[in-house]
Amino acid sequence: MDPAVITNILTANLNLLSGVLLKVVGAIILWFVGRKLISISVALTSKAMRVQKIDPTLITYLISSLDVLLNIILVIALLGLFGIETTSFAALLAAAGVAIGAAWSGLLANFAAGAFLIILRPFQVGEFVSIGGITGTVQEIGLFVTTINTPDNIRTIVGNNRVFSEDIKNYSVNAYRRVELSAQLDHSTNVPEVKRVLLERLANVPNVLANPQPQVEIMEFNDMGLILTIRLFCGNDHYWQVYFDGNRIIAETNTEMALNTPQKHLLIKQDHP
Repeated sequence: MDPAVITNILTANLNLLSGVLLKVVGAIILWFVGRKLISISVALTSKAMRVQKIDPTLITYLISSLDVLLNIILVIALLGLFGIETTSFAALLAAAGVAIGAAWSGLLANFAAGAFLIILRPFQVGEFVSIGGITGTVQEIGLFVTTINTPDNIRTIVGNNRVFSEDIKNYSVNAYRRVELSAQLDHSTNVPEVKRVLLERLANVPNVLANPQPQVEIMEFNDMGLILTIRLFCGNDHYWQVYFDGNRIIAETNTEMALNTPQKHLLIKQDHP
């Protein structure tokens, strides 16, 4: 083979290889610089929104969306660096989106539900709720899942689609909630006296609200006698303290009345609200 031809082939290959290497080096530099710029942009945006006192739930959602969007732009820029037409990439992305949408319909449903949760705002970060069969304090509302801490201190992740498709109970919105207890009375019990004593004592339980007033009423009758329902009202943070203290007062009243008049006493009926 003619040496000149070999030289030309080697020169062309070297030029091609050097061009590819330069693009690879440039892509690596662009990737690291781009990632650094994305991190800085996300951090600055997050800080600016917190300064403006935007809702933490909305901040988390917007920051996650911004991070995904900037990373997609970075990938498109990298592909452009290698000479790939972005229009072709857009068509490929659309086709991939259809395929992924069919395969990951549940994931996309969680994403859509997350968007509606942000728009409709049935609850916010820090509120005590019951969602998707889980009760606890909301820690984060993400693009796809909502994170809550249960009262027994277990971090629980719930898919947004499950949250949005089931009933949502928000215990933090209203100023107070009702604690409902009950007590079984003997047939011979002096009902007006029992009601008077219980109302007097339960009104002094810490954190029980005076308005609405505590209520002690006859709920129903059975073979043992009648059942009283006891309703106390308190702030959400004091629910369990009032619940336990209320049962303690009922038990103490039962003991005292049994000692004073053995034939007339309360029998505590432990009902969980």
